[in-house]
Amino acid sequence: MSLFGLDGKKALIVGGGRGMGEATALHLAQAGCDIAVLDNQQDRAELVAGEVEKLGRRAIPIVADILDEESVRRAVTEAEAKLGGLDILVTIVGQALFKPLIDVTLDEWDSEQARNLRYFFVTARAVAQSMIARDVQGSIVCISSIDGVVGAPMHAAYGAAKAGLVHLVKSMAAEWGRNGIRVNSVAPGVITTPRLPETPQSLAMVEQSVIPLGRPGTTNEIAGAALFLASGLSSYVTGHTIMVDGGWMASNIFDPRIFEVKKSL
Repeated sequence: MSLFGLDGKKALIVGGGRGMGEATALHLAQAGCDIAVLDNQQDRAELVAGEVEKLGRRAIPIVADILDEESVRRAVTEAEAKLGGLDILVTIVGQALFKPLIDVTLDEWDSEQARNLRYFFVTARAVAQSMIARDVQGSIVCISSIDGVVGAPMHAAYGAAKAGLVHLVKSMAAEWGRNGIRVNSVAPGVITTPRLPETPQSLAMVEQSVIPLGRPGTTNEIAGAALFLASGLSSYVTGHTIMVDGGWMASNIFDPRIFEVKKSL
């Protein structure tokens, strides 16, 4: 716990009711944090809060609509009041529309920006305003995507929103750094989640891909990166996006096995 420097810190996990959010809540709790679990479903928030309490940390479930600014502000105020302040914000909410860009409607475009980018601006701003008012040196972490760094065919609106996150993180870090607030993001690659479970078909697709590690990532591996960015281990890191993608972004577009085939011919 002393290595992470998180013992007794207060964290709000937005989208903490399952998947990456649940894993992140449990990782931070194991590192010594008290947790506010925000989800849009009461049962999921309560379940994860219960798991946090089993680890010996305080936890509160919060239900909110992250697309509504007033709902977000009420949630931040509730988390601060019940936990006794906030030191950490981690946001995991996001969803992709898979559709040819030429067929995407304006309403669908706006929806992708709202649920992947706008909500983070609203939530991070509310938490930062409170941190600055209370003179708290905190950490803000969002989950972006490698689709915000490279092209995202068939889900371009999502990729554009995630690219906005990557840039917004830099701007927030530049503006709030003098207040001692660090802002970073984690960009997952192919990750097995409740929404995208592991199947024989998905494993076959990964096996045929150019991911050097040759497997999908796990929610715990995303949570580990979020824990690092929230903790004192990254005290001089701000404005950055960490790729947690099995080496995808470091690889060539060609599958390296093609060279093994050529060598054998």
